[in-house]
Amino acid sequence: MSAETLAVNASSLPPVDEGFGAWSFLCAAFFVEAVVWGFPHAFGVFLDAYLQDEVYSTQPNAASLLPLIGNLAWGIMYCGGVVVQPLLARFPQYKRLNLLVGTLICFGSLYGASYVLQVRYLVILQGTLYAIGGSMVYAPCISYMPEWFVKKRGLANGVIFSGAAVGGAVFPLIISALLARYSVQKSLQILSFSMTAVLLPFLPFLKGRLPTTRVVGPGTRSAGSKAWLHDRLFWMGLAANTVQSLGHFVPMTWLPTFATELRVGPTKASVVLTVLNGAACVGQAAIGILSDRYDPWMLAIVNLGITCVATFLVWGVFSYSYTALLIYGLTYGIFAGGWSSLWTGFIGPVAKDDHILAATLLSYLLFSRGIGNIVSTQIITTIMPQNGNSTMAGGHVRPSKLGFDVADGRFKNMIMYVGTCFAVGSIIIVAGWAKGKWKRGGAIAS
Repeated sequence: MSAETLAVNASSLPPVDEGFGAWSFLCAAFFVEAVVWGFPHAFGVFLDAYLQDEVYSTQPNAASLLPLIGNLAWGIMYCGGVVVQPLLARFPQYKRLNLLVGTLICFGSLYGASYVLQVRYLVILQGTLYAIGGSMVYAPCISYMPEWFVKKRGLANGVIFSGAAVGGAVFPLIISALLARYSVQKSLQILSFSMTAVLLPFLPFLKGRLPTTRVVGPGTRSAGSKAWLHDRLFWMGLAANTVQSLGHFVPMTWLPTFATELRVGPTKASVVLTVLNGAACVGQAAIGILSDRYDPWMLAIVNLGITCVATFLVWGVFSYSYTALLIYGLTYGIFAGGWSSLWTGFIGPVAKDDHILAATLLSYLLFSRGIGNIVSTQIITTIMPQNGNSTMAGGHVRPSKLGFDVADGRFKNMIMYVGTCFAVGSIIIVAGWAKGKWKRGGAIAS
């Protein structure tokens, strides 16, 4: 093919970083993220309803199986990218079909869950099957994004990921309103239809910028697509992301319970999570914009450093009061919630213009976050005292002078664990930043 023909073909493509195609895709991806991820973010509301309903709570192993529903929905969707993304790269012509099939699976999982009363089937339907459908819907969004955005890729990444925070702030209010008026089963039916009705109109805008060509075999992949295996900076970024993820989900899960121990009502306890998720939306967009202009490694150092200090100081020392806990939720949401917007900065120097490789590397970062989500739950269960005085248990609780002392120190190990995760992540990032600076300096000298 002549250079002139290539130029004509390139000029016929929609522009990157601007135009209706790029911005309509970004808008659609944001709403898909808000719906698909927002629902499991609000599972705590459903969990409370299941635990209060004797039909579910009195079944064998219900205490361990019911919380597993939310963990599976989160964890499988994060980890599913390492399976779905290679398949989409191998068969790109099926990406849009994948979107539709995934949406229908999400609908079927929730609608089917509304007709079952046994907990083990809820784990399969509302947990596992929903996550499979959600992964199928979400993966094409990640795959298409590098095609539409190059210079503004950090902004696009931040906007897409902020959808989960918006959904996480809105869905608890919607689900609470439904459960206050209807049964769990009826609420699931309403959600299955309404979520599908919201998703379907956005699917036509989730499409690639480049023409879809069938990949004949592995040899058609770029020759440099395996070079990332030897890039130590990417592995250091992946390691830091894994350590950050080990602590990331703990406050999101336990802050409402911590607030209850401060003797505030259920509404105020849930507000802490709403503040955190709302702040995460702002943080993801802001950090995404900054990552397009400044060194993402330096931003990561600041991000983890502030989160670490806030965890030890604001949560651990001052959060014996509800106001301080709200401040921590706000700070944590902005910085820890915005961490994922830095991922494109870790990926960019490795993937460069290879959008297939960029999507693949992003799936590994998502996978490490999913592992952190699942593993951290087991760690917290091990280190957190199960007995002792607490407001929820009706015991006598001494007035707390530190956040560490709330509920007679029940959350002390948890706070120390979370702060330590961010501290270790900071050390890894500092080492990566120093190595990158040395590498760039050596390249210039040579």
